[in-house]
Amino acid sequence: MFFLTGHTGFKGSWLALWLSRLGAQVRGYSLDPCTEPNLFNLACVDTVVEDVRGDVRDYAKLEASMMDFAPEVAFHLAAQPIVRRSYADPVGTYATNVMGTVHLLEAIRKTPSVRAVVCVSTDKCYQNQGWIWPHREIDPLGGHDPYASSKACAEIVSAAYRTSFFPPDRLHEIHVALATARAGDVIGEGEWSEDRLIPDLVRGFCSGQSVLIRRPTPSVLGNTCSSLCMVT
Repeated sequence: MFFLTGHTGFKGSWLALWLSRLGAQVRGYSLDPCTEPNLFNLACVDTVVEDVRGDVRDYAKLEASMMDFAPEVAFHLAAQPIVRRSYADPVGTYATNVMGTVHLLEAIRKTPSVRAVVCVSTDKCYQNQGWIWPHREIDPLGGHDPYASSKACAEIVSAAYRTSFFPPDRLHEIHVALATARAGDVIGEGEWSEDRLIPDLVRGFCSGQSVLIRRPTPSVLGNTCSSLCMVT
């Protein structure tokens, strides 16, 4: 029994399909797909999972859906994932990415069947200090924009819940293991989200139109770059 938030998104749809193929019973909890076309509809994901539409900001509905399903494992993928959208709607971004994580973890506390939870985060959650080497898990968290900082906050929330309510040294007693997964950008079939370089290039190639590259000369410090160029 798997409970999956964000199952209508790109990663969530693929995860739902894989779990179903492995024989798992899955309930998905998510908003409607945010693009047209989208992988969720084209792959008929709603035929292999129990499809529940809801917002992770709605704690009462989220808790009721989880407790009613009584899953053993929860995957939390629901998020506001677009950097530019986080500038346009910082309040909504923090409400979804931070309080949505709080709501998910609090619902797990109220659901005794849960044994494991994975909160999917991002590699953008690290404080970018301009180092030339890749980030390590021990690097400090932070963020220059509302999206990155909200995901850093979600990491802190997860760590606090793990320490306070799901400590590993009491696993034999509490029976809930909590982990986060800091994923980078994922490329694959069915990705039509906005502000994604490879999908944008493919769309431009198929339409015969030039593609706007938003940050042709990104700085190592992650500062917003206003210069633009066209790829034809």
